[in-house]
Amino acid sequence: MTKNVKAITVEERRARIEKARKLMVDNNIDAVFIESGSTLEYFTGISWSSSERMTATIIPRKGNIFYVCPAFEEERLRELISIDGEVRIWQEYESPFKLVVDTLKDLGMASGRIGIEEYARFFLYDGIREASVGLEMVNAKPVTAGCRMIKSSNELALMAKVNEITLEAYRIGLSELKERMSQSELDAIVYQTMTALGASKAGWVGSSFGKYSAFSHGSSQAQSLKEGDIVLIDGGCILEGYQADVTRTTVFGTPSKRQRQIWDVVKEVQTKVYEQAKAGVLCEHLDATARKVVEKAGFGSGYTNFFHRVGHGVGMEFHEWEYLVKGNKMAMQPGMCFSNEPGIYLCEEFGVRLEDCFYITEDSYQTFTPQSPSIDVPI
Repeated sequence: MTKNVKAITVEERRARIEKARKLMVDNNIDAVFIESGSTLEYFTGISWSSSERMTATIIPRKGNIFYVCPAFEEERLRELISIDGEVRIWQEYESPFKLVVDTLKDLGMASGRIGIEEYARFFLYDGIREASVGLEMVNAKPVTAGCRMIKSSNELALMAKVNEITLEAYRIGLSELKERMSQSELDAIVYQTMTALGASKAGWVGSSFGKYSAFSHGSSQAQSLKEGDIVLIDGGCILEGYQADVTRTTVFGTPSKRQRQIWDVVKEVQTKVYEQAKAGVLCEHLDATARKVVEKAGFGSGYTNFFHRVGHGVGMEFHEWEYLVKGNKMAMQPGMCFSNEPGIYLCEEFGVRLEDCFYITEDSYQTFTPQSPSIDVPI
């Protein structure tokens, strides 16, 4: 399914860095420190596993970026570099924190205002803080999230494709349901199908049967599928660094009247949320909309049987900025991507959740996957 997929280009990554620099100016930040992880990959294209050894990038407001890595990893890092910058190395007996501070001094920022990526691990922040005198360290979220929240047309195309692959893998997996199957067996089929269809990585899949579907993120208990069980499957694969997130709920066999009723309410909730999704609407409004429908249907107010927020940002991570939850007064903007995932969970009975992802357009919204048609035909 990935024949015509286009990867993020070097030119787009350079444009992201320039946008980050404009946001640094707007937020009075002189440079941003980014460690290994999705933000490093977002700006530089470098995918690097985190460890106790610092590998990071420093993006200054002006001039070339800097890469910091262990000396013995230098050549491996250089192989991955597509955005020009200076590589600075540290030996095992040296302090990478001092190297970062010295690099900032060379940039004329001995007493600058340095943004630390919000995903950076505490020991890195703390080490830089202890090695510095005069540096003001602040949260880089206005810069990093300010860039990553708003997806480009290339990013939206990748996210559409990765969600399509996930949904197709679910369709194939659910077609293999059989008596006494375990949730792990279903997961394995979906994992294998995702990669066979072209996903870069299988990502995460979690299935639940019967009463265990009332656990929002599944149960560790062994489950054996039987006639009449709710089947809930959640997860998503990864393509070119971008993450899908889809949930479908169906029944193995013939749905009961109660199962069908609750499934239909959840579908109605998801539809009502979509009807409110457009630029300028506050994130919390979508969550409030969902809870009103659940309460009106008689399934409790607040978080009684709908345990979690109605949605979250999504992109290179399963969960990103912003969150569709009470108290979040951020106005949605074109290019922002979210999940729409209402659920009703009845302990010791079953749970139903439907999840699709969408993005905000100039005048409305666009889904990455179509809504589930019915409890009988989930895809």
